[in-house]
Amino acid sequence: MPNEKTPPRRPARCPVCGKPSEPAFRPFCSARCKQVDLGRWLNGGYAIPGAPTEPEEEGET
Repeated sequence: MPNEKTPPRRPARCPVCGKPSEPAFRPFCSARCKQVDLGRWLNGGYAIPGAPTEPEEEGET
């Protein structure tokens, strides 16, 4: 098997601001960006689009 060199890995980037991530907050760069991301999840900022559902009628099980 030939010894092929792999290209160097780029440092991971913070998904919120794009700065290099810090090991202590991975994948984020700081506690602030970690909290910003959590806030987006809790406020519904991240959602998977899908077809609208029909409301259930009363008495339906």
